[in-house]
Amino acid sequence: MVIQIVDLKDELKQINNYTIRRFVEEILNELPEYFWTIPASSSGKYHPSYALGEGGLVRHTKATVKIADSLFELYHFDDIEKDIIIASLILHDGFKSGYEGANNSHTRFEHPLIIGNYINEYDIYDYCEGSENYDELLDTMKYITTEIASCVSCHMGKWRERDGLILPRPETEMQKFVHLCDYLASRKFIEIVF
Repeated sequence: MVIQIVDLKDELKQINNYTIRRFVEEILNELPEYFWTIPASSSGKYHPSYALGEGGLVRHTKATVKIADSLFELYHFDDIEKDIIIASLILHDGFKSGYEGANNSHTRFEHPLIIGNYINEYDIYDYCEGSENYDELLDTMKYITTEIASCVSCHMGKWRERDGLILPRPETEMQKFVHLCDYLASRKFIEIVF
């Protein structure tokens, strides 16, 4: 599965912080194989044509990062915040069809919580093991994973309630920005060229 990360190599290069980029690469390596092949919308109703068909979810992911990059100059995010936003956009639909998605290509409504929980439960102690600056890296990883998990958990924005399940609402500027980029990448009237 490592070879498939090549599909997002340009987006990963936009993450300047090595720790964040390496963390995102590790999570990408652990995502279900379907992430690399399914369309962004199982019904075709909610995404533009570039995000449909085989590999559509990866193209949608690339589009969210492209949109973020074009909007950054209108916002006042610092470099670490930009890296966290890009990391969140790369990972936000990582479990779009759930953990077992290979048997079900339909979007799981709670997918933001699944990826958010996955990131929150990531073993950062093991990740930091052997580092010369263990305590500093551990503090950094706690911050990074908390922020990324919060951004991916609420990326659905106002479309956050179904069948009694209520997803978190974007509250911080980073969370709202991640939602905005995902929203724009799903608009049928916006076609992105790769």
